[in-house]
Amino acid sequence: MSDPILRIAIPTPLRRLFDYLPPIDYTEGSLSIGARILVPFRTQKKVGVIVEIAHHSEYPLTKLKHAHTILDQASLLPQTLLDLIHWASRYYHVALGEVFEAALPNRLRKETPILLKSRSAKKSVKPLIAATTENSAETIVPSLNSMQQQAVDAIFQCFGKYQTFLLNGVTGSGKTEVYIRLITEALKANKQALILVPEINLTPQLLRRFQARFEVSIVVLNSSLTEKQRYLAWEEARTGRANIIIGTRSAAFVPLKSPGIFILDEEHDPSFKQQEGFRYHARDLMIMRASIEQCPIILGTATPSLETLQNTHMGRFQNLLLPKRAGAATVPSLQILDIRHKQLEEGLSAQLLHTMRLHIANKGQVLLFLNRRGYAPVLMCVGCGWIANCKNCDSRMTLHYHSQTLKCHHCETTLPIMSTCPTCSQKNLKPVGIGTERLETALQQHFPTQSIVRIDRDTTRKKGKMQERLDQVHNGEADILLGTQMIAKGHHFPNVTLVAILDIDNALFSTDFRSTEKMGQLITQVAGRTGRADKAGHVMLQTCHPEHPLLKILLNEGYLTFANALLTERRSIHLPPFSYQALIRAEANTMGQAVKFLAFIKTTIKAKNIPTLQIMGPIPAPMERRLGKHRAQLLLQDLKRSTLQKILLEFIPKIESSPISKSVRWSLDVDPIDLY
Repeated sequence: MSDPILRIAIPTPLRRLFDYLPPIDYTEGSLSIGARILVPFRTQKKVGVIVEIAHHSEYPLTKLKHAHTILDQASLLPQTLLDLIHWASRYYHVALGEVFEAALPNRLRKETPILLKSRSAKKSVKPLIAATTENSAETIVPSLNSMQQQAVDAIFQCFGKYQTFLLNGVTGSGKTEVYIRLITEALKANKQALILVPEINLTPQLLRRFQARFEVSIVVLNSSLTEKQRYLAWEEARTGRANIIIGTRSAAFVPLKSPGIFILDEEHDPSFKQQEGFRYHARDLMIMRASIEQCPIILGTATPSLETLQNTHMGRFQNLLLPKRAGAATVPSLQILDIRHKQLEEGLSAQLLHTMRLHIANKGQVLLFLNRRGYAPVLMCVGCGWIANCKNCDSRMTLHYHSQTLKCHHCETTLPIMSTCPTCSQKNLKPVGIGTERLETALQQHFPTQSIVRIDRDTTRKKGKMQERLDQVHNGEADILLGTQMIAKGHHFPNVTLVAILDIDNALFSTDFRSTEKMGQLITQVAGRTGRADKAGHVMLQTCHPEHPLLKILLNEGYLTFANALLTERRSIHLPPFSYQALIRAEANTMGQAVKFLAFIKTTIKAKNIPTLQIMGPIPAPMERRLGKHRAQLLLQDLKRSTLQKILLEFIPKIESSPISKSVRWSLDVDPIDLY
């Protein structure tokens, strides 16, 4: 009997499988679909995954190479996860090998066997702790209000079958407590729970809260772990020794032995979308996975994405409302500060400074939100008008005063600050605009005796620094907390009584049609950091556009009314979620090369004369040059997802095989959320 043909997925951009013969010394029964295998690939050795075992090949057997080594005696992934990987490859039009690469931890992408030793897990499920027996706020079990209980009951009824739930709760409404009650029920049934959070810095507080309530094995999966730590956590989940798994975006692919419930916290967050390489959305992957695994999935947020909200309107998702804050917490009062014609001191109005002093005097903490890091976004010569631009990107270099550097926040190019203008040689260089670093300096002058904690990417780069600063806030060691969007979501600051949002006006007039939605989510999330305990909260928003209609709806009628107004606007102009998009990006040494390639794609697709399809472009990307490459893009949009998918399926192979594609680097982004 002739050897079987192995069809292997190899991590390469080529959207195809590769045929190999088994290793010369293989034995019958040693081949398994889903197992890793080491194969020769061009001049290298590659770790691939067996996708199919066949008996025929379209190539002559004499042309096929033998694989080197079978690395696994059985599939590392359950069939349900293999099904998800195949779906993701088809939907996002990505090579199957690249999806497998994303699904496996880095250790298993190499020529290494699996480790047999792993930590033993605790088997018992800790009972809910009575509120009268513990002093720690994290171990006290609050009583559920009626809306929380209704949510728990509705989701519990769907255990063992698929249903997507939007847990639509205002900030501080007790969504995490709902998660805990449902995880408890899943554990009682010997099932596992997978919880995804958008960012690493949200993991520690969730982990602490779960550890206080459950005596089971809890593992974390995110990029802060070492390669070995990540693999061991992955293996704990795969074998079922881990009962609760908390992870970021990539954990959507972690294999589970007995999945019981999936939770996506802060479902609206754009961090769930992978922006490089295999551009998947973890929310959409998890919804499909829940359908395959026949598990309920919870999308928790105070500010639902418009896509999720529309799915509830269509009846695809079940909407569970938590309209009130839990316990004694109350909704904060809101005040708009019209800063037109007002003298600001480094972005701070006199009224805001006065209010800050009152709250600090009353032992409350103050949170200031400014979504711009660095000292100043621009360094300019006031003599000749020269501006410090990045040599690799069409962007300004941000001034970082303490490190005495200029940094490009897109390509990370760093230069020392010059003392004279390179154009006119005069010492007329001045910082323009305000970043968190400059604001911190100003606050130190206004509040010399108060403790100020700044949380942004610059102050939390080193391991443990983020948690160190959060501990300062929770321990009462910080009077003023200053930060970017890193502090805008998910964090519980019970002593914050004043939140001030300093600058959101740019989002009101952005060319990105999603910017207003993101602005509404950001304002609502930041405002939700105050008034979360027994202290009343107050929010102040500085703006030059207090009469903007959408801003007024958001502030006066709440996020849901605001979001529904945006849905009405989107429907009228056929923008997502009422249409579906795919963005083709091209990078080349010249703009002409990039545009020529995209024009070829446009001409090829237009020849099919699809009346519902809109083709926008090719045009230069909003940032035309990045990392030294010129960038252009082509946007495809159709009212039906199926039509767009059919177009991509037909034309991607033609694009790949065309000689002109060799002159550019191109990528496809299905359901893009960032056109930048």
